Amino acid sequence: MVSAHGIDWPRVEAAPWWQAMAVCPQDPRHHGEGDVATHTRMVVEALEADPRFADLDAPAQRVLRLAALLHDCGKPATTKHEENGRITSNGHARIGAYIARRLLWEQGFDFAEREAVCALVRWHMRPGYCLDSDDPERTALTIAQTARCDWLALLAEADTRGRVAPNTEDALVRVGLFSELCKELGIGDAPYAFPSPHSRVVYFRTPGRDKTYTAYDDTQGELVLMSGLPGSGKDTYIQQHLAHLPVVSLDVLRKELGIAPTDPQEPVAMAALERARVYLRQKQDFVWNATNLRHELRARPLGLAADYNFRVKIVYREAPHARLFAQNRNRAAAVPEAVLHKYLDRWEVPTTIEAHELQYAVLP
Repeated sequence: MVSAHGIDWPRVEAAPWWQAMAVCPQDPRHHGEGDVATHTRMVVEALEADPRFADLDAPAQRVLRLAALLHDCGKPATTKHEENGRITSNGHARIGAYIARRLLWEQGFDFAEREAVCALVRWHMRPGYCLDSDDPERTALTIAQTARCDWLALLAEADTRGRVAPNTEDALVRVGLFSELCKELGIGDAPYAFPSPHSRVVYFRTPGRDKTYTAYDDTQGELVLMSGLPGSGKDTYIQQHLAHLPVVSLDVLRKELGIAPTDPQEPVAMAALERARVYLRQKQDFVWNATNLRHELRARPLGLAADYNFRVKIVYREAPHARLFAQNRNRAAAVPEAVLHKYLDRWEVPTTIEAHELQYAVLP
């Protein structure tokens, strides 16, 4: 799809996700150029014409090309024709990150490269609106935990230049101000250096917190939260590295309660939270073993851990596409593949915003 020499356009144009973009309309007031695919080509051209892009090394150029190619891949799934004649695609950046993650995983892209692309897709709209947020500094620091802000600004500029719209100059000024804010915060090419991991977790958990404040670490236990698709090897990891700890397993609870993976899962979650409270009250380190593939699902056990002053370590497991499906089929409690595909449609890799320690255990 993308080589050291550029984009393989015939291959891209044959892909279903590109064909969906080619027939996806955009609001002519903001996109006079027409459909999403036409806009995407213009964005790639604008990116490649930027002298700063030419100064980057080949791996960085590849990440940015992929991000430019996929930045609006979520629009076909989110585009709506409103009653007032407007065309909207609210939420397309987040959905686009899901689509990009699955697409690049299925094609065997390197984990770090893939996640760099997905972060740029996820946040590509924010540079133009960062200063309008209630707390621009916090917004920028949040973005910088997963995306390189200097690359994000390059993509956002290309996104602005790659369209036909009346407000282009104003949008470019906004992106420029985002870049200046990131430079002032020291997050142009790296996340902010918080005083400690605990300070980082407390900052993102507490509105209004000063980023420079060294939070007193009063944690009194550790929750190890497993995360990964079914068949990625979470149980094996626990057996090999965490066998000395008690485990709250949603798979085990499903079996105890007689609830199938295709049934409503709220009773399983409630039972798991109640078991977790037992260990939390005892100040006993423990493992929470579930897929935990979405931020809002992880937020429940992580919020409980925070209430009891527990440290959080997230161990994220991942296997290649073919290996994962094979390992899932060989599990004692195999997850139906229809359910597995649902997980893939809303798949969010954990980030350092959520935990004191984050370990990526990605199988080759």
